Amino acid sequence: MLNIRLWTMIGIVFVAAAMRVVPHSPNVTPIAAMALFGGAYLADKKLAFAVPLAAMFLSDMVLGFFVYDLGWFHPVMPFVYGSVALTVGLGLWVREHRSPLRIGAAAVTSSVLFFLITNFGVWLVGSHGLYPKTVEGLAACYLAAIPFFRNILVGDAVYTLLLFGGYALLQRYLPALREEPVPVMARM
Repeated sequence: MLNIRLWTMIGIVFVAAAMRVVPHSPNVTPIAAMALFGGAYLADKKLAFAVPLAAMFLSDMVLGFFVYDLGWFHPVMPFVYGSVALTVGLGLWVREHRSPLRIGAAAVTSSVLFFLITNFGVWLVGSHGLYPKTVEGLAACYLAAIPFFRNILVGDAVYTLLLFGGYALLQRYLPALREEPVPVMARM
């Protein structure tokens, strides 16, 4: 049987990932928002991780092969995908008690995690000798990335609002998208 709710959520995540390939300001992307959304709404935990990571992978392939002509792999990718997986984990935390405050806190936390993890990756494996492998080099790497952090915060805030707010509106007008309450006995 076709599960309209599940396929709508998967579609939302893949559309969000596709937004990475349209022109945008640097780092203003829906990566964290789609990972949070997947974690918060996809009931199957395996799908909650698999769908955002698969969407990310497909958009990376498009960007790598058709936009930048570099192929899809770069040395910092494990750090990027690791931060996406952690953000799905934040979405699982949000799932239990969804509220605007919790969603907003998770969005900001995901921005900070992405900044810290990916820039550590740039310093460790992806800087091509730009930053020495010292504490000073790591500090220089983080310092150089600060101007991009604002864009990460803006992108995560805007896309989180669009995904979570948009889906809440869809649920209001399309009953098939509403979550079915879980009987008390099933939760035990």
